[in-house]
Amino acid sequence: MSELGLNLQVVGATMQTAFAGNTDTKFRDGNSEYDINIRFDAFDRNNEEDVKNLLFVNPRGEQIKLSQFALVSSSTGPSLLERKDRIPSLVVSSKILGRQSGDIGVDIQNKIAENPPPVGVFIAYEGDLKAQAESFGSLGLAFGASILFVYLIMVALYNSWVSPFVVLFSIPVAMVGAFLALALSMSTMDIFAILGIIMLVGLVGKNAILLVDFANQRKEEGNRTIRAILEAGSLRLRPIIMTTVAMVFGMLPIALAKGPGAEWKNGLAWALIGGLTSSMLLTLLVVPIIYFLMEKARKWTNRLFGADKPSNDIIIVKENTSEFI
Repeated sequence: MSELGLNLQVVGATMQTAFAGNTDTKFRDGNSEYDINIRFDAFDRNNEEDVKNLLFVNPRGEQIKLSQFALVSSSTGPSLLERKDRIPSLVVSSKILGRQSGDIGVDIQNKIAENPPPVGVFIAYEGDLKAQAESFGSLGLAFGASILFVYLIMVALYNSWVSPFVVLFSIPVAMVGAFLALALSMSTMDIFAILGIIMLVGLVGKNAILLVDFANQRKEEGNRTIRAILEAGSLRLRPIIMTTVAMVFGMLPIALAKGPGAEWKNGLAWALIGGLTSSMLLTLLVVPIIYFLMEKARKWTNRLFGADKPSNDIIIVKENTSEFI
């Protein structure tokens, strides 16, 4: 091409005009202006021979055919050359109907795993799949951080490493209700639903805090562990039910909303409703059991390492009772 007096600019501009057209020329009709697209007729560019005979004019005014400096052959290829990170790429996109994009993405990944691409071909997932992966990863980190922060704050408040650990057992029972509510309401596990689950970490902890704090107070007054737990469950049942019912009824308008965009927030509300309900029912059973087991483990550890030493405390026995103080 260089020997014939042509360069890339001349060849590229001529081929672009021949096949894509040139709209530099305008046609004016009164106040209206129209583009004039100049390019070859379809008859002059519809076969291989026509392309070979495409003429170029060099600076000396000589007409050069494309076949004199290029090999022209028929093949298949993309209509648009795309690159990503300087690597030739091909984008395959589609719209979905009737199913969630995450489920379809899993199906595609499974099929690709069964039939891997050739060596040198890499597959990257963009669009909704990439956004979901990044969002879920960030929200998963936020979920773990929320549990850690709640635990550390309660350690500072209780001045103990055991009591906050008992409170954390209210979180798994809340997850059961949250997932069940999402399944029964046919809501998707989207970003808003995960935000609702993260909110549950702080909301359901208050039920266990009420039980554990009251049980600790009763133990400080001299009650045995089982008696302290029973009193905490009976006396703190009413405030737990009142606060949970108030929050559940407050979330019902969001969960049952049907307006534009309401489906985005339905999952958040259903996750909160299910988590709060299951926490109200199961925390009263799970947390006392864990509290009792942790107290037994603490006493056993203290006896093992000799932490429990005989004391000179006076034991007072009430008359006509078997209660020790």
